[in-house]
Amino acid sequence: MADIHKKIGNLSVHPLALGGNVFGWTADETQSFAVLDAYAAAGGNFIDTADVYSAWVPGNTGGESETVIGNWFAARGNRADIVLATKVGAGVPEPRGLSAAAIKSGVEDSLRRLRTDYIDLYYTHYDDPSVPVEEFITALDALVKEGKVREIAASNITAERLTAALEFSDSAGLAKYAAIQPHYNLVSRDTYEGPLADVAARHGLAAVPYWALASGFLTGKYRPGTVVDSARAEGAGKYLETERGLRVLAALDEVAAAHDAELSTVALAWLASRPTVVAPLASARTVAQLPALLAMADLKLTEAELSLLTEASA
Repeated sequence: MADIHKKIGNLSVHPLALGGNVFGWTADETQSFAVLDAYAAAGGNFIDTADVYSAWVPGNTGGESETVIGNWFAARGNRADIVLATKVGAGVPEPRGLSAAAIKSGVEDSLRRLRTDYIDLYYTHYDDPSVPVEEFITALDALVKEGKVREIAASNITAERLTAALEFSDSAGLAKYAAIQPHYNLVSRDTYEGPLADVAARHGLAAVPYWALASGFLTGKYRPGTVVDSARAEGAGKYLETERGLRVLAALDEVAAAHDAELSTVALAWLASRPTVVAPLASARTVAQLPALLAMADLKLTEAELSLLTEASA
C-alpha cells in the first residue's frame, strides 16, 4: 500500500487534518473520544486544536479542546503516534498576543492541558502587529531549542508580515515557519490565493487550510429552501445567496455523482490538489461524519473535473 503521508518540515502527516474545534463544544468528551478513536483507527495521525477552543461557548474559558485531547492521550497511551498541532495568541475576550512572555506562558498552559511535554506543530494563531517579528520568532526558536516544539507555523497573517518573519528566521538562523493555516476553500479562494500563497510557495511552506468545507456549505446539505439545524447554519447559508455558491454546488454534484462520492469528499480532494496544500483541515462532531472526510485521501479527480470545479469557483 502506497504511503499517503505528506511532509510538514520534519513531520509526516495524514492528508486529512482533524479539527479539534468541536471538542468540548458540539461534541462532549465521550463523543470526542469516539471521533478521535475512529480517526486514528483509520490511519489518521494529524490533530489540530488551539488554546482558545472553545472560549466562544457560554460558560467555557478556552482550553476545553486541549483538555479533551490530553485526556484522550492519557487514556489511550498513544501520544507518540499523533502529530499534534495547537496555537497561541488568541484569547477571549482579550487576545493573549505574541509577546515573548505570552508565548512562554501560552506553551506551558497548552502542554499542561494536553498532558504532553512537546507540541509537534505550534502556530501563531493571529498576527500581533504590536510585536516585532524578531521578538516572536526568537521566542518560538527558544521553544524549539528546548524541545517543547518541533515545528512552528503561522495562521491569520498578511503576506508582508509572513515574509518579514521568514526572512528574519533565515538571516538569524532561527526556527522558521514550516506551515501556514489559511482560510481557503472552493467558495473562498481570495483569502489565500495571490500574495499569501505566493510567499508560502516561495519559502516551501505547507498549507493546512481551515474552513475547508465553508462551515458545512460544501457538504451539500445546505440547499435553496432547506433549513439545517446546526451551530454553523447561519455561516454556511450565506453562500446560497451567491451565484458562485450555486455554481460550486452544481459542479460538486456533477463530480460527486461520477465517483459515487459525497460532496465533502470532492471539495476536500479539490483543495488537496491546490498548490502548497498538504492537508485540508476538517472537523467531525460524530463518527458518522468521518468516512466522507477520510475518503478524500483516496479520491482521484481527473484534470477535467478539477478544472470544472476551479472554473465554477472563480
